[in-house]
Amino acid sequence: MPSAIPPPEVPASKMGDEVPTSNKKRKIVCFSDFDGTISLQDTGHILFNTFGCGPNKRELLDAQINSGERTFKDVLEEMWGSLNVPFEDGFELMSQQLEMDAGFTGFHRFCVEEKIPFHVISAGLKPVLRRVLDEFLGEEESAKIDIVANEADIKEDGSEWKPVWRHGESELGHDKAVSMKEARREVNREVAGKKLEGEEEEEEVPLIVFIGDGVSDLPAAREADVLFARKGLRLEGYCVEHGIKYLPFDSFADIQRKLEEILEEDEKKTGGKGKPARFNPRANMWRRVSSRNAVPRYVVMTPKEERVFCGLRLLVSWLLRLIILLGIGLVLLIRGSSRWRVP
Repeated sequence: MPSAIPPPEVPASKMGDEVPTSNKKRKIVCFSDFDGTISLQDTGHILFNTFGCGPNKRELLDAQINSGERTFKDVLEEMWGSLNVPFEDGFELMSQQLEMDAGFTGFHRFCVEEKIPFHVISAGLKPVLRRVLDEFLGEEESAKIDIVANEADIKEDGSEWKPVWRHGESELGHDKAVSMKEARREVNREVAGKKLEGEEEEEEVPLIVFIGDGVSDLPAAREADVLFARKGLRLEGYCVEHGIKYLPFDSFADIQRKLEEILEEDEKKTGGKGKPARFNPRANMWRRVSSRNAVPRYVVMTPKEERVFCGLRLLVSWLLRLIILLGIGLVLLIRGSSRWRVP
């Protein structure tokens, strides 16, 4: 069974304590990345390194994504296609090497008791993620979690692993932001239905929460009202650099405590009606102005590569600002000189 890394000691209730059920009215929907967020390693990398292309070839393929030479989807098809291992044998290795966030079990129980829909939204393969959750939580509890990910065709003898992309037209294979928008529309329809039935006196806008660790999560994060980013990893660094509001976390136990505070805050300020207290009006605007094609280049960077890349981005940003300022200065200089020109 995948093991769990204990969270840092914090002055809060013990993880095994029962979470009191509240009567909050606000509809909340939670989305979470899986690899590096719920699990502390990448499920695909564990398989590729041992039963597929190997770590050296995987790094070369990663470089092709980072350089823009190939798309994320194209490279991942090659990585998954390199596997030659029966599913059960591959999972046996993952059960030995994969570590899970120790606070996730308690957080899952909190979501169930608070009736908060929880969706795993991943660029990985749904059969792999479902099996990991079945083993870690038990099949009954795992079934309460919706997994939004790519399907897969896997031959019984393991000689072929073929992703069935959720968004085949996307260079990502699975565009998380699109999936979040689909889910948000579904929730809005549900809320609208309750209003028509007289269950809601005032329109309720659901609070959308996203939990992630990498810059590849950014398109989905921009669709969220509340963003949680794992401390010290790429998503947090990107948020700091670009002034994007986020809440840091070490463990899902931290997220649970913060969500309890947000629920209480929203109940006091809005009574659970209308827009959430932490409503993000810029979510859709952010998505429209973001560059989808740039996202895959971040997906598989090592921390060192990420620091170098972000440093280059910052340098280019300052150079562009300098060029703009020089251009403005040149225009003003030309205008000034023409004003004093002798006829």
